[in-house]
Amino acid sequence: MEQRTYGYARVSTREQNEDRQIEALTRFGVPEANIIIDKASGKDTEREGYQYLKRQILRRGDTLVIKELDLLSRSKGDVKRELESFKEMGVRVKILDIPTTLTDFPPEQLWVQDMINSILIEVLGSIAEVERLKIRTRQREGIEAAKKKNVRFGRPPAPLPDNWREVMAAVKRGELRPVDAMQVLRLSRSSFYRLYRNIL
Repeated sequence: MEQRTYGYARVSTREQNEDRQIEALTRFGVPEANIIIDKASGKDTEREGYQYLKRQILRRGDTLVIKELDLLSRSKGDVKRELESFKEMGVRVKILDIPTTLTDFPPEQLWVQDMINSILIEVLGSIAEVERLKIRTRQREGIEAAKKKNVRFGRPPAPLPDNWREVMAAVKRGELRPVDAMQVLRLSRSSFYRLYRNIL
């Protein structure tokens, strides 16, 4: 059976660019046509391209190449499960940032390769998880500090229409229904009630 090589690249948002990963994969020898790309978060492994690659494309004897370990997932537990799954499938995983995964050991020494890779993946996975926890802690602390300074998050409030006060006074006196006020102010229902809540 022909042994094939595939690559996997992932960026978290549509604004991010995957070119750096693709360049690294093609330089390593992965055909560009064999690179599957996801533009999705790494919070779990339920990504369309990744699942298609795993369930429909990869076969026993194939090789999967990725640039960095956390492209599989940001969770150390998920990474371990995915690597174990590939091992059971008979798919070799090469991680460009972990050179020992790129070395071809003779069959009688594959246990050495597995041991070294397991240690490295455990260490790197733990470091990545600690870094993510630090980032989340810093974000939470930053948000709490900003809230203490009355910094508002989310979409800035829309400016009030020039005739807002007189129209709303008419609503308050019962001379105008809210639905009619929306038309007079030329506001959508959501914009009208958002402005109404903001000035309460």
